[in-house]
Amino acid sequence: MLWIRIIQYLFFTYTTMIAVRVIASWFPSVYHHNWFYWLARFTDPYLNLFRRLIPPIGGILDLSPLLAYFVLQLIEWLLLKAILT
Repeated sequence: MLWIRIIQYLFFTYTTMIAVRVIASWFPSVYHHNWFYWLARFTDPYLNLFRRLIPPIGGILDLSPLLAYFVLQLIEWLLLKAILT
């Protein structure tokens, strides 16, 4: 079904954006690039929901993207299950 493929593609794209955002945050020099600003603008509102629940450990280690990833996977699974039934 076309809808299933579209949903899978959208969730995969957003999950990849979050992963790139997390990896790029390890390199402070990328904060000055336009692509990083664009990427942060799309991913930070979602990640900030989880940063309120799990503050960074020691001010450095941010585990909120892990929870954000699992919730995103759960939403995708529930949505696909709803469509298939």
